Amino acid sequence: MMDRQRIAFVTGAASGIGRAVCMSLHGKGCRIVLADRQEGHLTALAGDLGANVFPLPLDITDGAAVANCLDRLPPEFRDIDILVNNAGHDIGGRTRFDVGSADDWSAIIETNLIGLMRVTRAILPGMVERGRGDIVNMSSISALRLVPDQAPYSASKAGVHMLSDIIRGELAETPIRVIEILPGLTRTNIVTSRHRGDEEASRQYFEKFGMALDPEDIARCVSFALDQPPHVQIAQMFVLPTNRW
Repeated sequence: MMDRQRIAFVTGAASGIGRAVCMSLHGKGCRIVLADRQEGHLTALAGDLGANVFPLPLDITDGAAVANCLDRLPPEFRDIDILVNNAGHDIGGRTRFDVGSADDWSAIIETNLIGLMRVTRAILPGMVERGRGDIVNMSSISALRLVPDQAPYSASKAGVHMLSDIIRGELAETPIRVIEILPGLTRTNIVTSRHRGDEEASRQYFEKFGMALDPEDIARCVSFALDQPPHVQIAQMFVLPTNRW
């Protein structure tokens, strides 16, 4: 089971799945570094949670900022026990590859994969040195399934999937666990941001599919994986709404 006062570092913490994960971990007594580039939402979440949190405005595509992120934390928040790599987006996505924007495609990869790699590289050495830690990578069923009009997003999540596997193998002689969560359709703001703020497009998208997961469903899955005894590693968790296959 998770010890109280473990320290978690959650990216994309201010909304959606990240917010739900933070609420869940905080409820279990963890101290949490809330990392997000949306400072207003970050401040609101910190206010909702109260004690034992540290809001950290952070754009994970900024290499220098990520490399120095631990230096910006109070000493009592620096020894990270749980890293939840949740930040990601699909802005400009759901567009056929040959007609979409190359800049949009690059931005998706830069956040979803390269940003995740940067954060993990900044935090993992401390875990190795201390001989403990859990890394939770938020992937997607799109990492393993062919979804037309979703090439950059799927490629980024396939990269997260393979990176998770390789790091898990590299750390096999350590107590550090690498957990990959692969959610299906989940009601977050990713669809609204995909369409650059178009709420109606988001409503129609979710209405078309009917049943969907909620962020709290994914947060429970994260907690379940982290709650396992140290010798149990939930390597991958594939999570779908009941009406999907």
